[in-house]
Amino acid sequence: MTALTESVWPVDTSRPVLEVTVGELLRQAAADAPEKVALVSVAPQRNSRTWTYAQLLDDAERAAAWLLDRFRPGEHIAVWAPNVPEWLVLQYGAAFAGLVLVTANPALRGPELEYALDRSRAAGVFYTDSFRGTDMAAQIHAVLPAVPAVRAVVTFDGWLDEVRGTEKPAELPVVDPRSATQIQFTSGTTGRAKPAVLAHRSMVTNAAFVRDRCGAAPGATFATALPLFHTAGCGLAALGSVYQRATLVLAEVFDPATMLAALQEHRAEIYGGVPAMLHALLAYPGAAGFDLGALRVVMSGGDAVPPALVDGWAQLCGAATSAVYGQTELGPIVCQTSPADSREDNLSTAGRPLPGVEVSILDPGTGAVQPLGVEGEICARGYQQMLEYLDMPAETAQTVDPAGRLHTGDLGTMDARGYIRITGRLKDMIIRGGENIYPREIEEALAAHPALIDAVVLGLPDETWGERVAAVVRPDPAQPAPTPVDLQNYLRERLAPHKTPKSWYVAESLPVNAMGKLQKFRLRDMIADGRLEAL
Repeated sequence: MTALTESVWPVDTSRPVLEVTVGELLRQAAADAPEKVALVSVAPQRNSRTWTYAQLLDDAERAAAWLLDRFRPGEHIAVWAPNVPEWLVLQYGAAFAGLVLVTANPALRGPELEYALDRSRAAGVFYTDSFRGTDMAAQIHAVLPAVPAVRAVVTFDGWLDEVRGTEKPAELPVVDPRSATQIQFTSGTTGRAKPAVLAHRSMVTNAAFVRDRCGAAPGATFATALPLFHTAGCGLAALGSVYQRATLVLAEVFDPATMLAALQEHRAEIYGGVPAMLHALLAYPGAAGFDLGALRVVMSGGDAVPPALVDGWAQLCGAATSAVYGQTELGPIVCQTSPADSREDNLSTAGRPLPGVEVSILDPGTGAVQPLGVEGEICARGYQQMLEYLDMPAETAQTVDPAGRLHTGDLGTMDARGYIRITGRLKDMIIRGGENIYPREIEEALAAHPALIDAVVLGLPDETWGERVAAVVRPDPAQPAPTPVDLQNYLRERLAPHKTPKSWYVAESLPVNAMGKLQKFRLRDMIADGRLEAL
């Protein structure tokens, strides 16, 4: 490809969009490789459960018949459960039945669960009886009076037996690949989550392109504990494996010992996880004693991958790294690095855009395309973007502009090769006395301080300046504790004075969502409530 002259990556049309539904994808895989192991479910202190592609298709088609006895095509049904295999049977069954699956984080409680069911217009909800010591059944029934639209409440306990006792349907509804398959709630890193509606073709194609970019051979076993309620689990991991006629080794919960044992036993060639998971596996005592010689690629997303993780996995088993960047509204991946990329590109960039998507860097104020290397908002336009935020036209219009570009709210730059660097969040930008200050620059400077484990920079209200720069730090207990003056002097050697935080706070841990993404709005709440101690 010729070098770019401005910060626009044109659509790569060399790969066609896959005009198939989630159900059709599974049917094609079962026709091609009926006896291939499709799914292995693993969990601590429990025997694994296994499905071939033929068995998974049979369960899915019977599940579709079971569902159509209770729901009408086009209705929304929610699933509120950890990574149990019934979750995936429901996903494929709902796709065959023409139902829209609403994915809910099993960590939701009370008002959060009520909000998700109400906002998504769910007509039914499927759940596990308990999860991590929580009585899920009691939680569901406690919120039901507030969501009268939910007319069916189904426990997964015994559900598969019911499904297998259901006759296979003579025919199933015709489902349009461009129609909705899922409602995924956004991560909520800056506020309350919104219901993004995603189409079949979007999730199927995106999962396929991501699997190809990571360099996986056809049929390569993929192991993960990424949550199914997120597009990374039910899309990239599950649909990507079906696309490749591969085996998905799915952990019900993330447990380092279970995950390492599964990687070894099933000779997994790809592992997918967020950086916190990658770190936990490397740090597990005895990790070097596991035979991970089959592992070729470690895929990561949700946050930047530190050099220590890239080098750590290369040293442990020779695995290369492929990092992904995107968001739920984009089904979810926009850019990705390849194991063939240089170490510098893997560490400092989000890679190049995948096929089928146009990516541009726009001036947040004027909307003009930025010159190469100049920071702006990352915007994407292509097959994978959401259909809408359900029943939220104003919010949809704020995110998707009249030209059809979805504004990510992320800041970044593009080079002449199309590689994108993520530089921060537009909403994180601090405006101090008319000066634009980008927290990521300050955070990167603080990250190099030997006495700090983590540092987060954010803006707080200020009567004089509009906003003032504040920092929340996690000091390294093995090092002498730094003072605010120490840190201020350290930064002033590296950055302009107006970028130096005036307020410093200490936190033992940082609030993150289920995918490991930092939630700065919660830090602001903690500061306002006096829950964070001043440094």
